[in-house]
Amino acid sequence: MGDMEEWPEIEKAATEKRRELVFQGPAVDKRISSNGGLASALYSLTLLNYLEVSQCPSLTEIHEDIQHLTNLQSLILCRNKLASIPDVFGSLKSLKVLDLSVNNLSVLPEGITQLKELNTLNVSCNSLEVLPEGLSQCTKLSTINISKNLITCFPADFYSERLDLLSTLVASDNSIEQLSGDVHKLAALKVLDLSNNKLREIPSDLSDCPKLKDINFKGNKLSDKRLEKMVNGCQTKSILDYLRGKGKAKGEDGGDADGGRKADKGKRQQRKKKEKVAEDEVEDLNKMVVRVLHISDTSTAPKVTVSAEVKDVRPYLVCCVVRGMNLKPGNALKRFLMAQTKLHDELCGKRTTATIATHDVQLLKAPLIYDVKPPTQLKVVPLGRKEMTAVELIRHLQLEADELRKQKKRQNVTGLHKYLQLLQGKTMYPCLVDAEGHVISFPPITNSEKTKIKKTTKELFLEVTSAVSLQTCKDVMDALIVKMAELNKFTAEHREEAGSDGEGDGPQEPAGEISSELIVQQVRTVDQDGNLKVVYPSKTDLSNDISNLTVIW
Repeated sequence: MGDMEEWPEIEKAATEKRRELVFQGPAVDKRISSNGGLASALYSLTLLNYLEVSQCPSLTEIHEDIQHLTNLQSLILCRNKLASIPDVFGSLKSLKVLDLSVNNLSVLPEGITQLKELNTLNVSCNSLEVLPEGLSQCTKLSTINISKNLITCFPADFYSERLDLLSTLVASDNSIEQLSGDVHKLAALKVLDLSNNKLREIPSDLSDCPKLKDINFKGNKLSDKRLEKMVNGCQTKSILDYLRGKGKAKGEDGGDADGGRKADKGKRQQRKKKEKVAEDEVEDLNKMVVRVLHISDTSTAPKVTVSAEVKDVRPYLVCCVVRGMNLKPGNALKRFLMAQTKLHDELCGKRTTATIATHDVQLLKAPLIYDVKPPTQLKVVPLGRKEMTAVELIRHLQLEADELRKQKKRQNVTGLHKYLQLLQGKTMYPCLVDAEGHVISFPPITNSEKTKIKKTTKELFLEVTSAVSLQTCKDVMDALIVKMAELNKFTAEHREEAGSDGEGDGPQEPAGEISSELIVQQVRTVDQDGNLKVVYPSKTDLSNDISNLTVIW
């Protein structure tokens, strides 16, 4: 009973059969210190699927009894002082997200390689010298962050076709001396960060990665000084074109015939995969038209200024304007909102990797600023609520979540309540602010009633934010726009009546005249000095190799 008295959260979680539990900060750290670790009763909560213990420097080890929490899907143990991890982690067969960042780990247990469902592994800011052999067995891995360690090389089996979902690899600030030409086997790789390592060469085979969009090799002393200069100043496409040219030249000279044949085989395999994906997309998106307009510098599209302070909170943002989305007929608006929720749950990892917000352009007061505010000063009119501070909103949502659990005896809750833990421990909150100082978006929680879209909305301002990477934002925005095109086609073909809920009063649009064409207008984000940070869509965004998607620049 002593455990329960010292740890009332555990007793409450057991009584209410909760699926989520978070321990964080100085108060928890003090209990861990006096108890000699986490309470043993914690490991009896076998229903848990989300467990976080963070910012507790007294936590130096995890007991082997954690193997009993076999339903865990997310285990967050960041910003502690863990010196070791028990090998029994391999028993957590349902685990999808494992965050061990900012600890004192010098080695990872081989048991991690048995986590077949793992899609996100973050072990950054430790003292790791090697990664365990066998990571290629974790075939669902999509994001790996091993930055700020002492790693000198990747395991021999790492460059494997089995890791065909790996899209983001961040390995900056290590001592990596070589990147193998077999890197081209990572067919899904989109983001590769090997900055501040000890590389002397970049293999030409890297140019055979078909989806690679964002690479960073800054801070390496490359033997090819021209390439080193490009790395420090050029975009990804220029570097890949240069590497591709070097690879062809090497093959023509006969200096590495076997390597050339190997690269050619790799290219053929990647081309087949890419053609298969393209064929499937053509079939799925048949007869849809997405037209992307290149907007000049004098564009009237909203511009977003990004403050320097967001870097440490939620640094990545992409936006665009979409015209031609038909939300008035029948259940068109409902279908769109349901599709957005599905993207949040799946592609956005329940908002842990990215968050989408939509606004009515006619209700926006540009220019916009992406900024941070203290929770007590951030005021917002949440969807369906009155204006309140972020502190008040979080408190209301937490009370509602607790009440829902009691009334309906739910093991977890839905809606906004699911995302409260994403802000825990933050001293500043991110927000998108309009020209009048109103907060129109508070990611990852809610956007504002002031710019809420309705059936009568003609133009939508789309916003995607993330704490993971810029490419994550772009991938989510790509998927959202393609889904909007699909929904618009469905609406045009099914001829539903408009204005059924009173929001679309006025003359009904004849069903036969509804067009499924979308126009996507670029939006630029700039820093506080006016320097361009990102423009979306750029020429590498959306799909330009599908016959029924028309891209106009």
